[in-house]
Amino acid sequence: MKRAIAIASIALGCVLVGNAQAEQASGTLKKIQDTGVITLGIRESSVPFSYYDDQQRTVGYAQDIALKIADAAKQQLKLDKLTIREVPITSQNRIPLVQNGTFDIECGSTTHTKERENQVVFSNSFFQYGIRLIAKKSSGIKDFPDLAGKTVVTTAGTTEERLLREMNNEKHMNMRVISAKDHAESFLFVKTDRAVAFIMDEPLLYGARAKEANPDDYVVAGTPPISEVYACMMRKDDPSFKKLADDVIAQMQQSGEAARLYDKWFMQQIPPKGMNMNYPMSADMKVLFANPNDRALD
Repeated sequence: MKRAIAIASIALGCVLVGNAQAEQASGTLKKIQDTGVITLGIRESSVPFSYYDDQQRTVGYAQDIALKIADAAKQQLKLDKLTIREVPITSQNRIPLVQNGTFDIECGSTTHTKERENQVVFSNSFFQYGIRLIAKKSSGIKDFPDLAGKTVVTTAGTTEERLLREMNNEKHMNMRVISAKDHAESFLFVKTDRAVAFIMDEPLLYGARAKEANPDDYVVAGTPPISEVYACMMRKDDPSFKKLADDVIAQMQQSGEAARLYDKWFMQQIPPKGMNMNYPMSADMKVLFANPNDRALD
């Protein structure tokens, strides 16, 4: 009889533990648990963070981080299988689409700003960089003051749009600012001489340059007026999902895994054509890896 009671107690304990685990899942994690699906917002041309290779598969430094977060969710929820669904997004629609539940998380090239904290929540930062410009070497453009009175381009819905407006107003630069639909189109404006420079996050400019048949025809230049950080973007008021993402990124950074990932995507040949960005890790990035945090820099 005592043995039967003990077995029944163990069984009840297992049920209670299972119920407790189910109850612990809330928000996005509960959604993932119930559906067996995690939906990633992905970028099509944010080289080398999140972009399509020649097989139309999403690859990149940030995409690898997103997949690690997805795997952590699968393990935490003890799922036998987790389907990863992808939704292509742009700089303009990414915030509305995460707010309305179209996707669960985006690890791409979204800048964490204090203003955006009113709309979404951000994970620990996974990249720190400066704002610079890319121009044809033959243009003679070397820094931001050289853009006065000229036509420049940036991508719609980015922090660079605001930066260029501020430059125009505060420094009376009289630039004509074009807002392109994505980074690929922005760079095309420079290639076809419809703009003298493309202003964007430094690593994305190196990515655009690396894709060219003759990358030395272009120069990444300019003293960065500001530094910013990329982070994964999620819906607000979902602390359990944010903690999972934060923990994954912190573990990668402090274990050395993030540094190895950086070397893979920024210092070696990458898809689709074996290009090499030749973009050494900055001192700021090394400090970030040693001290994981979710602070905006603006």
